Amino acid sequence: MKIAHVAPLYESVPPRLYGGTERIISYLTEALVDLGHEVTLFASGDTKTSAKLVPCRERALRLDPRPLKSEIAAHLSMLDEVRNRADEFDVVHFHLSHFLHFPFFRDMPQRTVTTPHGRLDYADLAQAYDRFPRFPMISISRSQRARFASANWLATIHHGLPLELYEPDFEAGSDGTYLAFLGRMSRDKRPDRAIEIARRTGLKLKLAAKVGDGDRAYFEEVVQPLIDGDQVEYVGEIGEDQKSRFLGNAAALLFPIDWPEPFGLAVIEAMACGTPVMAWSCGAMPEIIDHGATGFVVETIEDAVASMPALLQLDRRRIRTAFERRFSAVRMARDYVAAYSRLSDRHEQSRAS
Repeated sequence: MKIAHVAPLYESVPPRLYGGTERIISYLTEALVDLGHEVTLFASGDTKTSAKLVPCRERALRLDPRPLKSEIAAHLSMLDEVRNRADEFDVVHFHLSHFLHFPFFRDMPQRTVTTPHGRLDYADLAQAYDRFPRFPMISISRSQRARFASANWLATIHHGLPLELYEPDFEAGSDGTYLAFLGRMSRDKRPDRAIEIARRTGLKLKLAAKVGDGDRAYFEEVVQPLIDGDQVEYVGEIGEDQKSRFLGNAAALLFPIDWPEPFGLAVIEAMACGTPVMAWSCGAMPEIIDHGATGFVVETIEDAVASMPALLQLDRRRIRTAFERRFSAVRMARDYVAAYSRLSDRHEQSRAS
């Protein structure tokens, strides 16, 4: 198939540091190329890919040091380029948020598919989608899909990672030296809960997290005062090359979120290292974690503390095996190809009728 993928311009593909959406786009496009498909990627110019790259901006917006730049203008320019070349592709796959591309493709929605990577409970999304109800959508979890039941859902496809990305050392985290927190330093991710769990269990906690401009006040006012540099250590934002050691050496990953997480990439990154996960029962967590096998899904800090001894006894080899079975990039790519084929079948049936 000839497949176009349209990535956000905020980060490169893959991102240098934090950026779950762009990382998944990279894994998916690389797997599709490996499967023999002709893939074109519309993204920032600092992207690294085996697909054919169409650079739509010299560099990712986040890493552009210029103080004055327009995110909307950059994406509108990219979308115009995609629209001009749309006839080159069997399917155009969008990874943009808030349906910015819909007006450009309203005369050919049946040749597009959209994967929203974020939450879908914003006040204006339903009203916007109601104006473009023919656009096929692919959710990244059943939980995400449930919040937008009226959409034209084509499939639900969980994320996946290359199996060779993380090589677990099954003995590394078994001594329980520290718990890990990985993600954004935000109220939604609740690092304060992670700190409380560490204190109550007496285990050390290492926080590896991005502090964005919108989260800086929360970090400085709520989290930073709780970091003592001894039991609770902030190691900063880490890159892909550091994750395997950070997660693999951890006794467990704490994922104490307080929002409807659409997927939770850090959870399967930990599983790839054989590391068990303690997560809150929010969003997609109950469908991503096999409770009692790859981790525990809890409701309160008390539950987390009480479950910690059992969590640390989970079989790390079994966790890795579950990851390989459920969350490989090849499985993800094949699921998307199947969805593209269903989309094509729908289009042919509508033309025949």
